[in-house]
Amino acid sequence: MESGAGKHWTEEEVKALLSVWSEKNIRKQLHGTLRNKGIFIYIAKRLQELGVCRDWKQCRAKYKNLKYEYRTVKYAHNSGDATKTMKFFHDLDAILRYEPVTQLAAEENGRCSATETQPNTSPTTDSAQVPAGVKAPTQGCNVLLKKSCFL
Repeated sequence: MESGAGKHWTEEEVKALLSVWSEKNIRKQLHGTLRNKGIFIYIAKRLQELGVCRDWKQCRAKYKNLKYEYRTVKYAHNSGDATKTMKFFHDLDAILRYEPVTQLAAEENGRCSATETQPNTSPTTDSAQVPAGVKAPTQGCNVLLKKSCFL
């Protein structure tokens, strides 16, 4: 199978990507990571083991596109528009539903603040294996991200 940059992903390829993406150690590493080339190199290798020939850039682009489309549909559903849909929505919902949520709150001074918090999940005892060359996420770190915006 050729790995051309413009080659469309088949349904089987997307399912394989979602399968790798749904693994707990991959989800942990992808969450909040901007420098994620090493993670996507690992994902591309895992996909090759499953018979999917895609390079890390293609995997990263597909990941970003699926995540964007999922969030668009999720926002529409939360706004009352249940007609908007996408393929693999339920699979993506299972993967992405526990990511931290940014919540807006009005403050007394007329500004609003966005706070990113970790979801309410119980600590786990499984030790996720981190692939060689991929930086492991910091354990036990609950970071609050505060941003201000003017109304």
